[in-house]
Amino acid sequence: MLRLTNIRKVFNPGTVNEKVALDGVSLTVNDGDFATIIGSNGAGKSTLFNCIGGSFYVDEGSIFLDDRDITYVPEYKRAVDIGRLFQDPMKGSAPHMTIEENLALAYLRVNKKKSVFSRITSAERKMFRERLALLNMGLEDRMKQPVGLLSGGQRQALTLLMATLIPPKILLLDEHTAALDPATADKVIELTKRIVEENHLACLMITHNMHSALNMGNRTLMMDSGRIILDISGEERDGLTVDGLLEKFSAGAGKELDNDRILFSKVE
Repeated sequence: MLRLTNIRKVFNPGTVNEKVALDGVSLTVNDGDFATIIGSNGAGKSTLFNCIGGSFYVDEGSIFLDDRDITYVPEYKRAVDIGRLFQDPMKGSAPHMTIEENLALAYLRVNKKKSVFSRITSAERKMFRERLALLNMGLEDRMKQPVGLLSGGQRQALTLLMATLIPPKILLLDEHTAALDPATADKVIELTKRIVEENHLACLMITHNMHSALNMGNRTLMMDSGRIILDISGEERDGLTVDGLLEKFSAGAGKELDNDRILFSKVE
């Protein structure tokens, strides 16, 4: 379980460029929760992920993961329990290393029973191959090839697999299909649903697509000006339309949503 209490993050404090990126955010994500997050640019979505992942420390508030205070735990230590995918498919893997080497690195980094300098066994190599086969991309037959030869969609699918070889306590997906073509994005979304469901993962997914925000997972959050202004689930979410979501945003934010990218997704 992830628990945030009164998180606040301010950039350039005390200057003319001061920006309150997170303004008293409190959030609890239970095991098995799959929450989508939507909001305009600058709403605080990626800053929220950076605070959870440890890219920088919060100015106020606390962050707990399974009742362990990780507020000031370094990013590299949090990475053992927190999986993360970025919008850029090139960010999650090492292009000059082979598919097998990338998988081995990801596996050993989070395997608390083995040293990162351990050798991969034949059984583990077989497991990598079996997991790759589940992606239905033929990557199991290309394990000795450099990752840099893969397409963006293949790299993002591989990164998703790397982040979940050993299920993390929470998975952060930061618009992980935004840079992919529609057909490939749909495939990665289906992989995401399956992996999250099969491993009963707690997951937060940032999206600009309003349909995805309502149709994926079991919970939808909307952010504006560094605050969570809407958190819906259950029957209220099940019966909600995109127009209804826009109305709730207006009521919570006190203004109309003006992000063209999000509004364009309304007509999909």
